[in-house]
Amino acid sequence: MTEGNIYTALAAAQLEFGAVKKGATNPAFKSRYADLADVAAVVIPTLAGHGVAVLHYLVRDDLSAMRTEFVHGASGSKVFCDVPLLVDKNNMQGMKSATTYAKRIGLESLSGVAPEDDDGNAASQAPAKQSRAEPSKQDARDPAKIEASLIAAIAKAETAEALDAKAAQGTTFSEAWDWLKAHHADRAELVWLAFNCRGAALAGNADLGGDEVPF
Repeated sequence: MTEGNIYTALAAAQLEFGAVKKGATNPAFKSRYADLADVAAVVIPTLAGHGVAVLHYLVRDDLSAMRTEFVHGASGSKVFCDVPLLVDKNNMQGMKSATTYAKRIGLESLSGVAPEDDDGNAASQAPAKQSRAEPSKQDARDPAKIEASLIAAIAKAETAEALDAKAAQGTTFSEAWDWLKAHHADRAELVWLAFNCRGAALAGNADLGGDEVPF
């Protein structure tokens, strides 16, 4: 167990996190991606070795957000991130999908791990500008893959300055994000949440005395 607080424990764990494998397959786009199980397999055991517990639970009066929380057992200090649940189907299957996705975003954002990206920075690449004479080809793009890669790029940022630089106007990251905003607003919102969570973690907005301080 790492002494100190949540920051010293998390810093020690980050030196030991292995690569996140892409163990799941998206049959519609014939692509592979890292699901919750893939991310959890890397993050949770390593954090546990440093005395950090990982919690997931619903918050807000209407239970509309999933909180991911890292708690340092020795000091009681903690850090957490709330991700709103965007449920696209009004049934338990839709709720399960939304909660699972929110947990993965929380784990990636707080831990700083990122799935291996065999495509380079697939999601960081802006969509090619289309000729007015050609029909739109946006349906051929995989918005889920773009979103996942943007979130992975966010998780890789090691300083607040590096994170801000990614979102600077004119970068491939910002152009890809703008494309999501225009065509898939729900996915763009999840990227925004991951960006805010990571920014708060890098800025050191965690509670070192046991009381909750939300991101």
